Amino acid sequence: MPVKDSMSTAREAIQAVMRCGDVDFTVYNDFSSPDTTAELELLSRNLGFRLVNWADRTDHPSPNYRLTLQDAQRRALASGAHLVIVESDVTVSPDTFLRLEAEVAEGVGMVAAVTVDESGRVNFPYLYARRLRGPAVDTRKRFSFCCTLLSNAFLSAYSFDLLDPEKQWFDVSISHRSLELGFRNRLLLNAPVLHRPHSSRPWKRLKYTNPLRYYWQKLTQHRDRI
Repeated sequence: MPVKDSMSTAREAIQAVMRCGDVDFTVYNDFSSPDTTAELELLSRNLGFRLVNWADRTDHPSPNYRLTLQDAQRRALASGAHLVIVESDVTVSPDTFLRLEAEVAEGVGMVAAVTVDESGRVNFPYLYARRLRGPAVDTRKRFSFCCTLLSNAFLSAYSFDLLDPEKQWFDVSISHRSLELGFRNRLLLNAPVLHRPHSSRPWKRLKYTNPLRYYWQKLTQHRDRI
């Protein structure tokens, strides 16, 4: 789980993961404020998850999603495990990981849980899923990393060391790479997770409320490179 401030949602997201049972859980603190860092360190001691403070390991400015993905991939491959990415604005259910894992079969590269708002309605980034039916479907649409399992087979086939260092986000490129390598990507429709979009980076909400300003910032400040 990458975390960048927004401690109210991050706290809830972390506690939800810890209710999922015996999981090897790492939180990646991406240059959050001192107050957030202190609370994450306290939660790590009290709840027993691994905390990586990127400020102690790199001078590369936030966002450090590439470093996070590379470190998480190495840990998963060393353990012979799948990798589940949960964003800090997502709240999972106690059985979410088991239901994701149940969809992993030969040839499956990624399994994502559809996201919903507080009313239970499918929301961003899976608006296209509103027209889909069934407990789970294979799709060639792009995935988000809101709550996504990357199978060990896919992790073994594609090194995240190859990710473009000029980009900031890799959800789209990695989900496309899975398909290019011949894997199937499955979207789990009957095990939704609560998503509060862009809680850690509020400026990204401008995409929906003031798109002109969003794309101006994206262009002039080189933000949100996908």
